[in-house]
Amino acid sequence: MAAKKEMDAVALLKADHRKVEELFEKFESARGNKQKIAEQICMELIIHAQIEEEIFYPACTGKVEDEDLVQEAYVEHDSAKVLIAEILAGSPEEEFYDAKVKVLSEMIKHHVKEEEKRAEGLFAEAKEAGLDMDALGEQLMSRKQELMDEYKSGLPTPQTRSFKGTELEHGEPVGQAA
Repeated sequence: MAAKKEMDAVALLKADHRKVEELFEKFESARGNKQKIAEQICMELIIHAQIEEEIFYPACTGKVEDEDLVQEAYVEHDSAKVLIAEILAGSPEEEFYDAKVKVLSEMIKHHVKEEEKRAEGLFAEAKEAGLDMDALGEQLMSRKQELMDEYKSGLPTPQTRSFKGTELEHGEPVGQAA
């Protein structure tokens, strides 16, 4: 893979957003091999979420004016991860497969809109806070490349931070003892 030119953090994250938007459009118009496109969408989103959660969001924590934006971003990622896990475990022949990809697309559109809002989005607030976007961009790109290499052999099951879905799998309501 050719070396990419350096990008600041926001430019890199926005480029990821545009790539995933294109993949969702490709999925919508695809006639065959939808699973391959869906898997590519999932890979892009898993890596993107991981670099944001490991590097970008922690850099924003305690620095941006609206701390709720970071918390909401984590929850939005977790919501997407639930669908990503379902999509990766499924196939286009299954009843809700296309619907899951469609809902994931809608969730991501909302998330992107929230992050990219001109004045009060997380990216704008991170810039306003004076974060070193060039240094963050280098860290994000380096980690992204590591993850791309690591995941060539297969994607991990996404792990959620704010959801307790495994407790629900056992038939017990969250927060109640058996």
